[in-house]
Amino acid sequence: MSASDDRSAERREGLHRPGQTMTEEAGRLDRGDGVELAWRRRAGRGPGVVFLGGFNSDMTGSKAEDLSAFCAARGQAFLRFDYSGHGASGGRFVDGTIGRWAADVEAVLDALTEGPQILVGSSMGGWISLLLALRRPGRLAGLIGIAAAPDFTVRIEAALPPEPRAAIERDGVWHRPSAYGDPYPITRALLEDGRHHLLLQAPVPLDAPVRLLQGQQDPDVPWDTALRIAAALTGPDVQVVLVKDGDHRLSRPQDLALLRRTLAALLGEDGG
Repeated sequence: MSASDDRSAERREGLHRPGQTMTEEAGRLDRGDGVELAWRRRAGRGPGVVFLGGFNSDMTGSKAEDLSAFCAARGQAFLRFDYSGHGASGGRFVDGTIGRWAADVEAVLDALTEGPQILVGSSMGGWISLLLALRRPGRLAGLIGIAAAPDFTVRIEAALPPEPRAAIERDGVWHRPSAYGDPYPITRALLEDGRHHLLLQAPVPLDAPVRLLQGQQDPDVPWDTALRIAAALTGPDVQVVLVKDGDHRLSRPQDLALLRRTLAALLGEDGG
């Protein structure tokens, strides 16, 4: 077999030699209703790594980019994507709900990955990662939450001042100011749907390893949320790492290094 045949076989079989950099491919996946989800992935060995971004974020952020490079250097399969209404994907953000975005992840996971996966969920992506882990426990090799925000819609609803609350009741939407960019819509559908996906009111039966990275200077997710998640998880292999001066994004160089070390340990390797 020629060298080119060898490379073709590696691509077909998802194989990769450490130290090589696989080209990242990109595409779009119709989730079944004409709305296309944008994705990027690298072939490689398993378990694969899947990055789930946060609310109103996209797959080009610093954590996703850093993980893509990290996995490429180690020959690890890696997938990132945009939820519907986010980034390069189709659909409208205002039509999104936790249930809809979780269904997006199921579609991407089923169509674009094989075998066990390590889910890395940032903020809302941490909530959706936990939901997917419960739905597909056989596909879960591990889970990393970065400022994981299960049940965040309840916190938003409880903290609504009278005027935004009235706007949501009257118009179905309120545009919430954001420290990260333009105001973004909080819809009645998002809040109502969120009530159907709450996790922290009961035990969460997961046995796979879970790592929770949480900044204690996070203005969006109270740092004790990580402790509440850890207490709710029934599996024994759960670790919480509190970053005393860490913010919500945890995207500084030292935060990204922590994320790489955490993922490498789950993969049984030394981080960098």
